[in-house]
Amino acid sequence: MAHKTFLLLGSNLGNRAEILVQAQKEIKSQIGSIERTSSMYETLAWGIEDQPAFLNQVLQVKTILSPPNLLNSINKIEQDLGRIRHQKWGERLIDIDILYYDSEIVKTDNLIIPHHEIANRRFTLVPLVEIAAYFVHPGLGKTQEELLEVCRDELKVKKAPNLNQKKT
Repeated sequence: MAHKTFLLLGSNLGNRAEILVQAQKEIKSQIGSIERTSSMYETLAWGIEDQPAFLNQVLQVKTILSPPNLLNSINKIEQDLGRIRHQKWGERLIDIDILYYDSEIVKTDNLIIPHHEIANRRFTLVPLVEIAAYFVHPGLGKTQEELLEVCRDELKVKKAPNLNQKKT
């Protein structure tokens, strides 16, 4: 059975747009079909602010992988693309987060779905609203659009010019 998952891609090192495109290719080959793709958005770094700006993008992916297997595949893709984990919220070539997996709530030692910071991060909500405005957060009972309306994060999120791929 296929499951709908939303993934957040982020990069703030190297050729950020190319890295996101490469991550999409790996996701298609290792995880499943990409059903929808948001524009790429640029934001200043969140958490540790003294680092280059991020490009972020949300993908809606259809997968047959279970949540733990999805996480394992994401970790492999990040490693294959050169991610080195130095510090939380630090610079990175690629970061892929699982935002949602159907309307399931998953809590294990190394995996929490929905992602626990969705409602607090404008850089996540803006691309989510672009492709899934009315998808309801299973824990909060609010749409992505409603979450964005009350989000207190003040970081500016702007569409990255000339970098956006055609929506799939």
